[in-house]
Amino acid sequence: EKDLMAAARVNGRTLFDVRIPSVAYPIANGKKRTGKRCLAVGTDCSVGKMYTAMAMERDMIAKGMKASFRATGQTGILITGHGVPLDAVRIDFAAGAVEAQVMRWGPAHDIVFIEGQGSLIHPGSTATLPLMRGSQPTHLVLVHKVGRTHIDHAPDFEIPSLPAAVHLYETVAAASPTFFEAKVAAIALNTWGLDDAGARAAIEQVHQETGLPCSDVVRFGGDPLLNAIL
Repeated sequence: EKDLMAAARVNGRTLFDVRIPSVAYPIANGKKRTGKRCLAVGTDCSVGKMYTAMAMERDMIAKGMKASFRATGQTGILITGHGVPLDAVRIDFAAGAVEAQVMRWGPAHDIVFIEGQGSLIHPGSTATLPLMRGSQPTHLVLVHKVGRTHIDHAPDFEIPSLPAAVHLYETVAAASPTFFEAKVAAIALNTWGLDDAGARAAIEQVHQETGLPCSDVVRFGGDPLLNAIL
Protein backbone atom coordinates (compact mmCIF):
# COMPACT_ATOMS: atom_id res chain seq x y z
CA GLU A 1 0.00 0.00 0.00
CA LYS A 2 2.80 2.43 0.89
CA ASP A 3 4.59 1.64 -2.37
CA LEU A 4 1.42 2.38 -4.34
CA MET A 5 0.91 5.67 -2.51
CA ALA A 6 4.52 6.68 -3.14
CA ALA A 7 4.26 5.80 -6.85
CA ALA A 8 1.03 7.80 -7.13
CA ARG A 9 2.67 10.86 -5.60
CA VAL A 10 5.71 10.62 -7.87
CA ASN A 11 3.55 10.29 -10.99
CA GLY A 12 0.91 12.83 -10.01
CA ARG A 13 -1.86 10.26 -9.77
CA THR A 14 -4.80 9.94 -7.40
CA LEU A 15 -5.75 6.69 -5.69
CA PHE A 16 -9.38 5.93 -4.88
CA ASP A 17 -10.43 3.29 -2.35
CA VAL A 18 -13.67 2.04 -3.86
CA ARG A 19 -14.31 -0.07 -0.77
CA ILE A 20 -15.04 3.06 1.25
CA PRO A 21 -18.52 4.56 0.64
CA SER A 22 -18.23 8.20 -0.37
CA VAL A 23 -21.73 9.26 0.73
CA ALA A 24 -24.00 8.77 3.72
CA TYR A 25 -26.70 6.30 2.72
CA PRO A 26 -30.26 6.53 4.03
CA ILE A 27 -32.33 3.77 5.57
CA ALA A 28 -34.67 2.37 2.92
CA ASN A 29 -38.26 3.59 3.10
CA GLY A 30 -39.80 1.16 0.61
CA LYS A 31 -41.39 3.94 -1.43
CA LYS A 32 -43.03 2.57 -4.56
CA ARG A 33 -41.42 3.40 -7.85
CA THR A 34 -42.24 3.27 -11.53
CA GLY A 35 -40.47 1.77 -14.52
CA LYS A 36 -38.72 -1.54 -15.02
CA ARG A 37 -35.97 -2.79 -12.73
CA CYS A 38 -34.09 -6.00 -13.48
CA LEU A 39 -31.93 -7.61 -10.80
CA ALA A 40 -29.41 -10.30 -11.69
CA VAL A 41 -29.48 -13.10 -9.10
CA GLY A 42 -27.43 -16.26 -8.98
CA THR A 43 -27.21 -19.86 -7.90
CA ASP A 44 -23.76 -19.06 -6.50
CA CYS A 45 -21.18 -16.30 -6.22
CA SER A 46 -18.96 -15.53 -9.22
CA VAL A 47 -21.18 -16.98 -11.93
CA GLY A 48 -21.54 -13.89 -14.13
CA LYS A 49 -24.19 -11.63 -12.59
CA MET A 50 -22.26 -8.42 -13.22
CA TYR A 51 -21.45 -9.17 -16.85
CA THR A 52 -25.01 -10.30 -17.53
CA ALA A 53 -26.45 -7.04 -16.23
CA MET A 54 -23.88 -4.95 -18.12
CA ALA A 55 -24.48 -6.87 -21.34
CA MET A 56 -28.24 -6.37 -21.08
CA GLU A 57 -27.73 -2.63 -20.57
CA ARG A 58 -25.45 -2.47 -23.62
CA ASP A 59 -27.88 -4.39 -25.82
CA MET A 60 -30.85 -2.33 -24.64
CA ILE A 61 -29.06 0.92 -25.46
CA ALA A 62 -28.21 -0.51 -28.89
CA LYS A 63 -31.95 -0.97 -29.43
CA GLY A 64 -32.47 2.75 -28.84
CA MET A 65 -33.83 2.48 -25.31
CA LYS A 66 -32.67 4.29 -22.20
CA ALA A 67 -31.05 1.79 -19.88
CA SER A 68 -28.80 2.16 -16.85
CA PHE A 69 -26.49 -0.36 -15.18
CA ARG A 70 -26.04 0.19 -11.46
CA ALA A 71 -22.88 -1.36 -10.04
CA THR A 72 -22.97 -2.77 -6.52
CA GLY A 73 -19.42 -4.10 -6.27
CA GLN A 74 -15.89 -2.79 -6.60
CA THR A 75 -15.20 -4.21 -10.06
CA GLY A 76 -18.41 -2.75 -11.46
CA ILE A 77 -17.58 0.62 -9.92
CA LEU A 78 -14.08 0.56 -11.44
CA ILE A 79 -15.52 -0.26 -14.88
CA THR A 80 -18.35 2.29 -14.88
CA GLY A 81 -17.09 4.94 -12.47
CA HIS A 82 -20.15 4.85 -10.23
CA GLY A 83 -22.22 2.62 -7.99
CA VAL A 84 -22.49 1.31 -4.43
CA PRO A 85 -19.72 -0.73 -2.73
CA LEU A 86 -22.40 -2.86 -1.11
CA ASP A 87 -20.13 -5.14 0.93
CA ALA A 88 -18.66 -2.03 2.60
CA VAL A 89 -22.04 -0.54 3.56
CA ARG A 90 -23.33 -1.21 7.07
CA ILE A 91 -26.09 -3.76 6.89
CA ASP A 92 -28.85 -1.46 8.15
CA PHE A 93 -28.12 0.94 5.29
CA ALA A 94 -27.54 -1.60 2.50
CA ALA A 95 -31.11 -1.63 1.21
CA GLY A 96 -31.21 2.16 1.41
CA ALA A 97 -28.01 2.44 -0.61
CA VAL A 98 -29.51 0.35 -3.41
CA GLU A 99 -32.85 2.14 -3.16
CA ALA A 100 -31.12 5.52 -3.54
CA GLN A 101 -29.46 4.37 -6.76
CA VAL A 102 -32.74 3.14 -8.23
CA MET A 103 -34.69 6.20 -7.16
CA ARG A 104 -32.05 8.50 -8.66
CA TRP A 105 -31.56 6.77 -11.99
CA GLY A 106 -34.90 5.05 -12.58
CA PRO A 107 -37.08 8.02 -13.64
CA ALA A 108 -34.78 8.95 -16.54
CA HIS A 109 -34.51 5.42 -17.95
CA ASP A 110 -36.79 2.80 -19.46
CA ILE A 111 -35.09 0.14 -17.37
CA VAL A 112 -32.45 -0.09 -14.66
CA PHE A 113 -30.24 -3.17 -14.49
CA ILE A 114 -28.92 -3.84 -10.99
CA GLU A 115 -25.75 -5.86 -10.50
CA GLY A 116 -26.41 -8.83 -8.23
CA GLN A 117 -24.17 -9.98 -5.41
CA GLY A 118 -23.87 -13.36 -3.76
CA SER A 119 -26.72 -15.85 -3.72
CA LEU A 120 -29.62 -16.79 -1.48
CA ILE A 121 -28.23 -20.33 -1.65
CA HIS A 122 -24.73 -19.42 -0.44
CA PRO A 123 -24.36 -19.90 3.35
CA GLY A 124 -22.01 -16.94 3.70
CA SER A 125 -23.85 -14.42 1.54
CA THR A 126 -26.01 -11.63 2.95
CA ALA A 127 -26.14 -9.28 -0.03
CA THR A 128 -29.08 -10.61 -2.04
CA LEU A 129 -31.83 -9.64 0.42
CA PRO A 130 -30.94 -5.92 0.64
CA LEU A 131 -30.56 -5.90 -3.14
CA MET A 132 -34.08 -7.27 -3.55
CA ARG A 133 -35.52 -4.99 -0.88
CA GLY A 134 -33.72 -1.88 -2.11
CA SER A 135 -34.31 -2.32 -5.84
CA GLN A 136 -37.85 -3.75 -5.69
CA PRO A 137 -37.13 -5.52 -9.00
CA THR A 138 -39.88 -5.98 -11.53
CA HIS A 139 -37.87 -8.75 -13.18
CA LEU A 140 -35.22 -11.22 -12.10
CA VAL A 141 -32.64 -12.91 -14.33
CA LEU A 142 -31.17 -16.05 -12.77
CA VAL A 143 -27.50 -16.65 -13.57
CA HIS A 144 -26.01 -20.14 -13.34
CA LYS A 145 -22.65 -21.71 -14.17
CA VAL A 146 -23.21 -24.82 -16.25
CA GLY A 147 -22.12 -28.00 -14.49
CA ARG A 148 -21.83 -26.44 -11.04
CA THR A 149 -23.69 -28.70 -8.62
CA HIS A 150 -22.36 -27.40 -5.28
CA ILE A 151 -21.46 -23.99 -3.88
CA ASP A 152 -17.94 -23.29 -5.08
CA HIS A 153 -16.39 -22.36 -1.73
CA ALA A 154 -18.81 -24.35 0.42
CA PRO A 155 -18.89 -27.79 -1.21
CA ASP A 156 -21.11 -29.26 1.50
CA PHE A 157 -23.98 -27.19 0.12
CA GLU A 158 -25.69 -28.57 -2.98
CA ILE A 159 -27.17 -26.18 -5.53
CA PRO A 160 -30.83 -27.06 -6.07
CA SER A 161 -32.30 -27.69 -9.51
CA LEU A 162 -32.91 -24.58 -11.58
CA PRO A 163 -36.72 -24.86 -11.24
CA ALA A 164 -36.24 -25.02 -7.46
CA ALA A 165 -33.92 -22.00 -7.55
CA VAL A 166 -36.48 -20.08 -9.61
CA HIS A 167 -39.16 -20.96 -7.07
CA LEU A 168 -36.90 -19.83 -4.20
CA TYR A 169 -36.22 -16.41 -5.67
CA GLU A 170 -39.83 -15.83 -6.68
CA THR A 171 -41.03 -16.87 -3.23
CA VAL A 172 -38.67 -14.44 -1.52
CA ALA A 173 -39.67 -11.69 -3.96
CA ALA A 174 -43.30 -12.18 -2.90
CA ALA A 175 -42.59 -12.57 0.81
CA SER A 176 -42.69 -8.94 1.89
CA PRO A 177 -44.94 -5.99 1.09
CA THR A 178 -41.81 -3.94 0.44
CA PHE A 179 -40.77 -6.35 -2.33
CA PHE A 180 -42.24 -6.18 -5.80
CA GLU A 181 -43.72 -9.57 -6.69
CA ALA A 182 -41.10 -10.20 -9.35
CA LYS A 183 -40.77 -13.30 -11.52
CA VAL A 184 -37.65 -14.85 -12.99
CA ALA A 185 -37.96 -13.77 -16.61
CA ALA A 186 -35.03 -15.74 -18.03
CA ILE A 187 -31.91 -17.77 -17.29
CA ALA A 188 -28.42 -16.52 -18.11
CA LEU A 189 -26.23 -19.60 -18.47
CA ASN A 190 -22.47 -19.33 -18.08
CA THR A 191 -21.20 -22.02 -20.46
CA TRP A 192 -17.49 -21.47 -19.96
CA GLY A 193 -15.60 -24.71 -20.59
CA LEU A 194 -17.95 -26.02 -23.29
CA ASP A 195 -17.56 -25.73 -27.04
CA ASP A 196 -20.29 -23.92 -28.98
CA ALA A 197 -22.22 -27.09 -29.73
CA GLY A 198 -22.12 -28.15 -26.10
CA ALA A 199 -23.14 -24.67 -25.01
CA ARG A 200 -26.17 -24.64 -27.32
CA ALA A 201 -27.19 -28.07 -26.07
CA ALA A 202 -26.89 -26.93 -22.44
CA ILE A 203 -28.97 -23.83 -23.16
CA GLU A 204 -31.69 -25.91 -24.79
CA GLN A 205 -31.67 -28.32 -21.85
CA VAL A 206 -32.15 -25.45 -19.38
CA HIS A 207 -34.95 -24.05 -21.53
CA GLN A 208 -36.71 -27.40 -21.51
CA GLU A 209 -36.12 -27.84 -17.77
CA THR A 210 -37.41 -24.42 -16.71
CA GLY A 211 -39.67 -23.33 -19.57
CA LEU A 212 -37.81 -20.01 -19.55
CA PRO A 213 -35.75 -18.24 -22.23
CA CYS A 214 -32.06 -18.99 -21.82
CA SER A 215 -28.83 -17.74 -23.36
CA ASP A 216 -25.14 -17.31 -22.68
CA VAL A 217 -24.83 -13.55 -23.11
CA VAL A 218 -21.09 -13.79 -23.76
CA ARG A 219 -21.35 -16.25 -26.63
CA PHE A 220 -24.78 -15.70 -28.09
CA GLY A 221 -25.99 -12.32 -26.87
CA GLY A 222 -28.83 -11.41 -24.58
CA ASP A 223 -31.78 -11.02 -26.95
CA PRO A 224 -33.78 -13.94 -25.46
CA LEU A 225 -33.40 -12.38 -22.03
CA LEU A 226 -34.30 -8.88 -23.19
CA ASN A 227 -37.31 -10.06 -25.14
CA ALA A 228 -38.62 -11.77 -22.00
CA ILE A 229 -38.18 -8.59 -19.96
CA LEU A 230 -39.71 -6.31 -22.56
